[in-house]
Amino acid sequence: MTEGNAGADQPLAALRAQIDDVDSQILDLLARRLELVGEIGEVKGRHALPIYAPDREAAMISAKRALAAERGLSPDLVEDVLRRCMRESYTHEKNMGFTRQAPDLGPAVVVGGGGRMGSLFARMLTLSGYDVRVVERDDPPEQVASSVRDAGLVVVSVPIHDTVAVLRSLPPLPPGCLLVDLTSTKRAVMATMLEVHPGPVLGLHPMFGPDVDSLAKQVVAVVPGRDEAASRWLVEQIRLWGARVHELPAETHDELMGLIQALRHFSTFVYGWHLAHEDHDLDELLALSSPIYRLELVMVGRLFAQDAELYYDIITASPDVVALIQRYLTRYAQAFELLLRGDREEFVARFREIGDWFGDHAETFLAESRGLLAHADATR
Repeated sequence: MTEGNAGADQPLAALRAQIDDVDSQILDLLARRLELVGEIGEVKGRHALPIYAPDREAAMISAKRALAAERGLSPDLVEDVLRRCMRESYTHEKNMGFTRQAPDLGPAVVVGGGGRMGSLFARMLTLSGYDVRVVERDDPPEQVASSVRDAGLVVVSVPIHDTVAVLRSLPPLPPGCLLVDLTSTKRAVMATMLEVHPGPVLGLHPMFGPDVDSLAKQVVAVVPGRDEAASRWLVEQIRLWGARVHELPAETHDELMGLIQALRHFSTFVYGWHLAHEDHDLDELLALSSPIYRLELVMVGRLFAQDAELYYDIITASPDVVALIQRYLTRYAQAFELLLRGDREEFVARFREIGDWFGDHAETFLAESRGLLAHADATR
């Protein structure tokens, strides 16, 4: 150690001790904040209020950003801290429980409730005060029949390729029982539910994985089936859980899922396949990656830490996906032809055409991505 460094030890130690003291105060304040969040959760539960209040959140963030600027702090820093606090708050509030929207409902039966998504919905229904029963697709028929005999809700949460068969294998449900599925394609499943059950039918597609800490800000696609009035309570229950509900017909849902899920997953699969055969070590790519490329590798790599059969089912679930991917390959070939011709002018024209399609969203996405890239850079 040099003499200059030795001279810095004492003042640095004193300053770091003060920082440690401030950090301790921050921890105390965070603990107090969570206590207040718990009290808020209890009030919301008593008065049937959703845990996610977007207007309140936006107003609070705006006010705190302005206050940060007045105090010479970075508004972005303060917003980052507050958003992380709010994410923890939503998880904390969730554990306080929710108002039961259908107080007279019979038992809620989750078929496939031992799976990850099924268990998530079983847990949320339990937190909302419902009598929840779990059955599996391989349970004896008499056990399933006994479980659904007096059911007010039956939720089917099984792999996509098994859903239609499981629906057809269900025993007769009570006439007023609401039958629901959680699959990512809807046309065939909705048609089957409407065929096998004469009572209320509703399609749900949670647009998130089962490992979420809270449903706050998550999206649930809702596909009406039969007797919307009889399923309104469940839609409102999901809103109370903090989710955003988006209603659309089955045909539109499946068309959009082709772009949102199937095409994206297939493109990621092919890109990962290509990387794996380019004879370069992944650690070398990571060592030289910019924040945006590292983030891209993260999004690609996370796919391959999951269930291969699940993603095959998602990609191939709709018969329209093959045609969609074929159109994508055609446009890919057209874009590649621009490079082969060295056609800068046409490339720029197509680039601007795409920019026009994105419109104002392009600038919004650019701003949003800066936060993601900063986080990716900070965690390297």
